[in-house]
Amino acid sequence: MGRKKPQPLADQLLFAFLFCSSFSVICFSNAKNEDPVGYGYRVRSVSFDPSGRSLTAHLLLIQTSSVFGPDIQNLNLVASLETSDRLRIQITDSEHPRWEIPQEILPRYSHLHRRLLLQNQSISPENHIVFNPKSDLVFTLRITTPFGFTVSRRSTGDVLFDSSPDTSDAGTFLVFKDQYLQVSAALPILRSSIYGLGEHTKKTLKLAHGQTLTLWNTDIGSANLDVNLYGSHPFYIDIRLPDNRRKLPIGTTHGVLLLNSNGMDIVYTGDRITYKVIGGVLDFYFFAGPTPEKVMQQYTELIGRPAPMPYWSFGFHQCRYGYKNVSDVEGVVAGYAKAGIPLEVMWTDIDYMDAYKDFTLDPINFPLDKMKKFVNTLHLNGQKYVLILDPGISVNKTYETYKRGIEADIFIKRDGIPYLGSVWPGPVHFPDFVNPATEIFWGREIKIFRDSLPVDGLWLDMNELSNFITSPPTPSSTLDDPPYKINNVGVQRPINNKTVPATSLHFGNITEYNAHNLYGLLESKATNAALIKLTGKRPFILTRSTFVSAGKYAAHWTGDNAATWNDLAYSIPAVLNFGLFGIPMVGADICGFSGDTTEELCRRWIQLGAFYPFARDHSDKFTIRQELYLWDSVAASAKKVLGLRYRLLPYFYTLMYEAHTKGVPIARPLFFSFPQDPETYTIDSQFLIGKGIMISPVLKPGEVSVKAYFPSGNWFDLFNCSNVVSSYSGKYTTLDAPPDHINVHVREGNILAMQGEALTTKAARKTPFQLLVVLSSSGISTGEVFLDEGEEVEMGGGGKNWSLVNFYARVEETKAIVGSKVVNGGFALSQKWIINKVTLMGLTKAQAKRVKRLEVYTDVGTKTIADPLLNVDFGDNRKFVVMETENLSLPIGKAFELRLNLT
Repeated sequence: MGRKKPQPLADQLLFAFLFCSSFSVICFSNAKNEDPVGYGYRVRSVSFDPSGRSLTAHLLLIQTSSVFGPDIQNLNLVASLETSDRLRIQITDSEHPRWEIPQEILPRYSHLHRRLLLQNQSISPENHIVFNPKSDLVFTLRITTPFGFTVSRRSTGDVLFDSSPDTSDAGTFLVFKDQYLQVSAALPILRSSIYGLGEHTKKTLKLAHGQTLTLWNTDIGSANLDVNLYGSHPFYIDIRLPDNRRKLPIGTTHGVLLLNSNGMDIVYTGDRITYKVIGGVLDFYFFAGPTPEKVMQQYTELIGRPAPMPYWSFGFHQCRYGYKNVSDVEGVVAGYAKAGIPLEVMWTDIDYMDAYKDFTLDPINFPLDKMKKFVNTLHLNGQKYVLILDPGISVNKTYETYKRGIEADIFIKRDGIPYLGSVWPGPVHFPDFVNPATEIFWGREIKIFRDSLPVDGLWLDMNELSNFITSPPTPSSTLDDPPYKINNVGVQRPINNKTVPATSLHFGNITEYNAHNLYGLLESKATNAALIKLTGKRPFILTRSTFVSAGKYAAHWTGDNAATWNDLAYSIPAVLNFGLFGIPMVGADICGFSGDTTEELCRRWIQLGAFYPFARDHSDKFTIRQELYLWDSVAASAKKVLGLRYRLLPYFYTLMYEAHTKGVPIARPLFFSFPQDPETYTIDSQFLIGKGIMISPVLKPGEVSVKAYFPSGNWFDLFNCSNVVSSYSGKYTTLDAPPDHINVHVREGNILAMQGEALTTKAARKTPFQLLVVLSSSGISTGEVFLDEGEEVEMGGGGKNWSLVNFYARVEETKAIVGSKVVNGGFALSQKWIINKVTLMGLTKAQAKRVKRLEVYTDVGTKTIADPLLNVDFGDNRKFVVMETENLSLPIGKAFELRLNLT
């Protein structure tokens, strides 16, 4: 959600922010003297696992330094090839256990402790290597003083991560103190392009050199550039250009994760990346790729695949902070219906609550009887209802949720009693989702509320945790006031500012200092489990705060953006980044949350937002209303672009299936499909939906054209299939973009299964399918559609309540062929879905003029369609024709083959 709240420090911090922006070296130095932060470690001994796939090095401190606290004397480094595509390097205290993210919170493979050979082997001056002939990843331990290590590719020798120290620069040494961990790696500045390391609002998708990226979850509007926001994802992908040897294929990609939940600064200068972490351990994972898609598969294999989203969640959503009462909300639903604009889900912000208390209804403005009637009407119309929950539970002895929480003893504690914060209802306690009992408590409260009002999804806000007060630090506590000051909110704001103090305790005596960044993840996990248990259906949960693996449980929106043209443009890198973080269901507030939007901005924003994976209009109560029907021009654009979105619903949903089973994003950077084209590495004003649909929006006021980059191939306009852009090796083209139009193109080689336009997804699913076949000029075209009932908990599981249809097409010398292969066709047949129309694009005029007939092959025989029933648009001065045939009535659940004879 995000709502306006007082920012009393804003004025004081403005000068500091500007000062630090101009003099970042001074602001980020942190050390109060010129002593080195550390002197590094040397290797004392090395042990190997019998397979050679694991190495343990015992490290000894070279010299102590008092900067940021005392050093830890003895460390263990364990390097292990956990799979053929994944290398893990963990460095920790060899004598005392340290905080690591528990397996119960983030399940993953742990290092396999095999019997070690050559215990305490004496060290030779040679390097020590961990590799496997089946893996392209090689770990090399460098026996230098200080020591270092590298990760490289076996196939090409390309060094992916080089921590070898520069002996003249202590900033490149390994430093390991209780509250300051440092590791630095050299990167090839001219060959490396890095993406990820969020959450921040950035002007560009590719990370610019010379910046500090801070990870510490905080409640600050995403309209603020280059500061830490709601989530923490210490993961990046690196796309490489070849070196002088030319052994490395262009676009070769790998991924790097530092699995650590503590606050950190990541200093990226282009030639080096340096991690400065205030706790935990150094736990690195390297993913071999070698393509962006492969990296995402490997990354989500470790952290967990994204949760499947219900079919209805791909419809259009409407929300606002400030709806006055039930009648107001009913009027919005009616306004969309009257304008003929699709509306799938109606949302309410905290306005519905009684005094802003969770699991309550305002008895005056949102009384239960009227709300039940409203939600029932939505359901009868095939629509859904989602409402917001904040984690803070009002401290009120007449409030049943509070009383049950106290009785269950599930709140975060400080100094032995529940910590007292303040949010919308006033004084609050915060549920401790580390505590297993909290999941039971939370699920019970959701059940009690849903038994009264059957909401369809839940929206989790303020879960960074956000707090309206800053509690004083515990005297002399280095948890509340750590020696190293991360660059919180761009100005080294104390980590306790407007959140739960770091000295607070969770279940098992886990400190908030260590668990802070996990809160949103844990709340999402508990909410996901509760909704599955209560409904037996696939849950829809939207969370603001995220951490590694949050995509297993929830969707995300980019938070409190602003109604500006810059925010419109910044939404593209933001959405694409979350795809890289394993959270594919993501979108930005359409038309902008804070500040007054304009007709032109809102029109251009819905043109773009209609193609976010998650498409929702949301605004602040202190702004003008911005429902899409309020301006005629916005309404017209909304009907046009949402009409296309609803026709593409089967495609979006199939991409959800692909995300759930493989981990790849729904919205993708151009380099995902074209890593061999370096021009795509810096493009962040366009993006792909899946592998073949490209969105090229207008992002500036007053413009009626857009300069778009087209990677190689033939690209067909989805609004007018006779318009084609042909690019042989990649080129920029200026496209017309009048006020009512956004450019959407599909590339050759793709087959799209589409359905009809409708005002709800339920109605759209009842329409016949159309196949849009974009023939490839150089090979086979492919596509697929995944079909199920849309809400089962499992998506494509062991049961048979789903179908997967794979399509293929090719042009041979005398014919063009389009066909399908079906897995579990019974479900699709039970729904009586048919393919009624096939559109072919990509035939030349010469080929089309030779068309004699179309033959349809199915398991019941052959049907011949004569030439007069084929609709061919030859156009004027066009290279390609568009050919259609209708009234086919082909059951989508049965394999078929169409043969278009060209003789």
